[in-house]
Amino acid sequence: MLQGKKILLGITGSIAAYKTATLVRLLVKAGAEVRVVMTRAAGEFITPLTLGTLSKGPVLTDLATADTWANHVMLGRWADVMVVAPLSCNTLAKMASGQCDNLLLAVYLSATCPVVLAPAMDEDMWHHPATRQNLAKVISYGNRVIPVVRGELASGLVGDGRMAEPEAILAWLETFFHAGQALQGKRVLVTGGPTHEPIDPVRFIGNHSSGKMGIALAMALADKGALVTLVLGPVTQRPSLPGLEVIDVLTASEMYDACVTRWPAMDIGVMAAAVADYTPVTVAEEKIKKQPGTWALELTKTKDILQALGAAKHGDQLLVGFALETRDEKSYALGKLEAKNADLIVLNSLRDAGAGFGYDTNKITIFDRQGTEHSFGLKSKDAVARDIADVIVHTLESRKTVLR
Repeated sequence: MLQGKKILLGITGSIAAYKTATLVRLLVKAGAEVRVVMTRAAGEFITPLTLGTLSKGPVLTDLATADTWANHVMLGRWADVMVVAPLSCNTLAKMASGQCDNLLLAVYLSATCPVVLAPAMDEDMWHHPATRQNLAKVISYGNRVIPVVRGELASGLVGDGRMAEPEAILAWLETFFHAGQALQGKRVLVTGGPTHEPIDPVRFIGNHSSGKMGIALAMALADKGALVTLVLGPVTQRPSLPGLEVIDVLTASEMYDACVTRWPAMDIGVMAAAVADYTPVTVAEEKIKKQPGTWALELTKTKDILQALGAAKHGDQLLVGFALETRDEKSYALGKLEAKNADLIVLNSLRDAGAGFGYDTNKITIFDRQGTEHSFGLKSKDAVARDIADVIVHTLESRKTVLR
């Protein structure tokens, strides 16, 4: 699967750097051409000599050595993918803020290839708000992240933050390169985030959606070769990725118009946004002042995007809806699947711990029109997005089989 692939491995200062010897060996054995760039701190944990011997090439640590200059621009253009493993907390922070004080960061900032990050740090560092914010930033830049695993850490604690094992990174890369063919040329419409329905110039009706699920879906589908249009409500993240177009909207009406006008040209629609069901009948031109007594706000229903796309669906278009429920989850999801003329419904339950708004994880069940139920355990939203993308691919392949 990796035969002939050019992989640029960046290594930073983490105890997990000792695992990169195994990773390089596995990549070379799989047929990849590997070049290694490492920070000076990484050299405290594994030597350039070891990595150079295994990769069969020079290991670069500095922008210039004697009369030789390491062309960081060409390194990022040479590679099919850049993998930073392990990614330390320090280098993650520098990537998030765009710092460039070593060769590895210079290569990262000038890389035109996809960048994959495999973090490694202690549990408290991993869960610190600054780390979470930095991780969200690098993901919004278009980088992919291989999730950390739970296990024994260098501190002696057992918890989250352990770098994925070399075998898991190899498997991730094999899936990544294989996935690039599955939806090649398919045009996909994805919605994500909340909508804000204005009451007056300073107030609105909204919800707690962060947009993480929609963004992760857009990236997972783009990874499979799709040309993705992401209609994104007001969120703090804004992804950037080859093959990904982002349309910023604010209200349910704006999201409806953006989707309905683009849907006829699409092959697949994935409606993951948390769209407001109601919007104020009138919007005050000035800030509404606080008055004695109660205040009644008249609301009217918003246009149903999923229903509109289902009604307009034609030919081989595939439509995916989402259902976030608090009771009778399966019954409501199947009802929505039928009523909205969708092909797949992704069910979230707010009763599942770690799922729903505001979490980095999610737990889903996918239902299709043939009665098949695909259930998944609690996973990172990136992993959930890949599961949904895989079910979409499987559904399209099943259609081909039936037609044959």
